[in-house]
Amino acid sequence: MKLTDCHNIDDFRALAKRRLPWPVFDYIDGAADDEVTRRRNRAAFDRCDLIPRVLAGVESIDMKTTLFGREIAMPLFLSPTALQRLFHWQGERAVLRAAADAGTVAGISSLATIGLAEAGALTDGPKLFQLYVHKDEGLNHAMLEAARAAKFDAVALTVDTIVGGNRERCLRSGFTSPPRFTASNMLSYAIKPGWGLNYVLREKFSLPNLATHVSEGSSVPKSVAEYFTTMLDQSLDWKRAEAIRKAWDGPFCLKGIVAVEDARRAADIGATAIMVSNHGGRQLDGSIAPFDALAAIVDAVGDRVEVICDGGISRGTHVLKALSVGAKACSGGRLYLYALAAAGEAGVARAVALLRAEMERGMKLMGAKSLADLGRGNLRWHSE
Repeated sequence: MKLTDCHNIDDFRALAKRRLPWPVFDYIDGAADDEVTRRRNRAAFDRCDLIPRVLAGVESIDMKTTLFGREIAMPLFLSPTALQRLFHWQGERAVLRAAADAGTVAGISSLATIGLAEAGALTDGPKLFQLYVHKDEGLNHAMLEAARAAKFDAVALTVDTIVGGNRERCLRSGFTSPPRFTASNMLSYAIKPGWGLNYVLREKFSLPNLATHVSEGSSVPKSVAEYFTTMLDQSLDWKRAEAIRKAWDGPFCLKGIVAVEDARRAADIGATAIMVSNHGGRQLDGSIAPFDALAAIVDAVGDRVEVICDGGISRGTHVLKALSVGAKACSGGRLYLYALAAAGEAGVARAVALLRAEMERGMKLMGAKSLADLGRGNLRWHSE
C-alpha cells in the first residue's frame, strides 16, 4: 500500500497503521474507556440524510468563508494536536505548509514539537494556538506572549482537559512523551525501522513551548493523560477563562463545549468562537457527539459566535451536514494525523485535497452554489 492507494481517511488510517509502531498508532487511534464516544462522533452523521436540489446551475461553486478574522478557502481546518513529531519526522511543519497551501487554518498545540516563533514564521496562512492552562502561571503567560509575538490569528482555550481521560490503549502499550522503550513494547518499535531511524537520527524530540518551564513531556517521559492530570490547572473556571480572554486581544475560542449553557457563558465572557468538541472521545467516554449537540448550540449562540463542529469528520458530506445545521466551519485531528503518519506533508496535502474534492462534489450534487445555500431544509433526520 502506498500514498496513491489512499482515497479516503480510512485508507490513510490503514497506511499509518503499517508505518507506525503499535504504541504510537494506538495513541492517535485510541480514545477513553470503551471508546463509545469515539465511534459515536462519526456515527452521528449517519442519523440524518442530505436532500439534494437539482437543476441549480452549479458549474462553479464558492466554498470560501471567514473564520477567526481571516478568509479561508474552504469550511474545514486542521484542529490542533500534540506530539506530531512522533507521527512523522516532519511534524507540525508538514501540517502548517499543507494547511497554508490549501488556504485554511492550521492549529498548533501547547504540546507542539516546534516552537511558536518558528510556526508563526513558517507560512503566511491563518494559525490558531491551542492553550492548555498549566499550574505554572509563568508558562501560561509565556505561551500567550509567544503566540502574540508570532502573530497567531487566534487562541483556543481548551476547557475539557481538567483531568486526563482513561486511555486504556496507552496504558497497555506504555506510550509516553517522549517514548519510553520497555521490554513489553520494544519489539513493536524494532519492527518499524523506518520510524525508528527517523526518530533517532533526525532532530531530537522536544516540546519547546513547555521545555523552558517544565521537563515533563519533553525530557521526563509522561503519558498524555498523566500530564493533563498532574500538570494542568484543575481550578480553571469561568472567571479565569474570562481573564485569559481579556489578556488576548484577538479572536478567542473555547474548545470543548457541548452544553448549550456553556455555549451561552462562552459568548457572555467575550469568546468570538466555540469549538463544539469532546476531544475526539479521548476524555469523557459516553459524552454527546459534537454533531448531535450542534443544532441546539447554533440556535442558542449562532448569532453571537462562530460555531465550529470538531469531531468525527471523515467525509466531505459530514462537513456539509454540519454546515446545513448552522456551523460556520468544521475541524478535525485524526483526519490529517493518519495522513501525516502515512506520508508526511504529501499525505496531509492529499487528505485535505480529497476532502475538499468531496465537499465540492457534494455541493454540486446538492445544488448549492455557495455555503449560504446550505440549510436545515437540506436535511432529513431519521427520528422525524
